Amino acid sequence: MVEPKKSWGEITSEFRTFMWNPEKKEFIGRNCKSWTLILLFYFVFYLYLAGIFALCLYVMLLTISPYTPKHRDKVVPPGVMMRPNINGFDISFNKSEHSTWSSYVENLHTFLNGYNDSVQIEKNIECVPGKYFMQDMGESEGKRACQFKRTVLESCSGIKDPTFGYSKGKPCVLIKMNRVEIIGYLPGQGTPVTVTCEVQKGDSGAIGSIDFYPGNGTFNLMYYPYYGKLTHVNYTSPLVAVHFTNVKHNTPLTIQCKLNGPGIVNDSSDRYLGRISFTLNVGE
Repeated sequence: MVEPKKSWGEITSEFRTFMWNPEKKEFIGRNCKSWTLILLFYFVFYLYLAGIFALCLYVMLLTISPYTPKHRDKVVPPGVMMRPNINGFDISFNKSEHSTWSSYVENLHTFLNGYNDSVQIEKNIECVPGKYFMQDMGESEGKRACQFKRTVLESCSGIKDPTFGYSKGKPCVLIKMNRVEIIGYLPGQGTPVTVTCEVQKGDSGAIGSIDFYPGNGTFNLMYYPYYGKLTHVNYTSPLVAVHFTNVKHNTPLTIQCKLNGPGIVNDSSDRYLGRISFTLNVGE
C-alpha cells in the first residue's frame, strides 16, 4: 500500500520535533545525559591523542642538538654569496650618474657596518693566522670569534673611497661563504681557500686587471671552524674583496668567481656551490 505523500507542513513539523522534542526533552535525538557522555568521550579521546603527539614530539626533540645539525652528510663544499645584492646578481651602472650606482654603495656600507674596526676590536679577539681556530670545549659553551677588520679590504673597504670605486668605474664586489653550510667545516683541508674570477660570457679581455683583498684573495684558516649562531654569537664571516680596476666600459660581461682549494667543489650543476656568477656592465 502506497503511503500518502507528506505535506510540506508535516515535513517541517517532523524536522522541528527531531531538532527539539519537548516531550522527551531531546535535542537531535539525544537527551542531556547522552550528549554529556558523548562529548566527554570525545574530549578525553582527543586529549589522549594530543598527549601522545606531544610525547612523541618531546622524545624527538631530545635527540636533536640545538647547537649542531644531526645529519651533515652534505656539509662540504660551501655555498657562495656576494655583495652588493640589490636586484639579483646584476651590476649595471654609469660611473658619471650617481643615481645609477648609489644603491650598490649603500648596500655595501650597510653590510660592512659590523666589520668596522671598532666593532671587531670590542667584540672579537686577534687570532693566529694560518691555522684553524679549534675550540675544544663543551658544545653549549660560548665560542670566541676572530677579528675580521674592515680595513683589511683595503681599496674595497669603503673607508678611503666611500664609493667603493663605483664613481670611477672601478667597482668592488665582496665574496663570502654561507655560514649555515660550514658549521664544523674545515675548508681547504689545511690550505687556505682562494678566490679567482673569470669571464664566463663575453669578451674575456674586457675584464682587465683584478685585485683581491685580503692576501691575494684568500680565506684565512683562522676563521674556521664555525660553531653555529647559538654559541658563536659574534662570529663574523670572512670576506674576499674583488676589485675590477680596469674593466672595459659599455661591455656587458657575465663573470664567475670560484672558490679554489682541496675538497672544494666548484663545477657542479648548483650555480652557488663553490662559485657564483653575476653580470657586470660599467658605462660612462
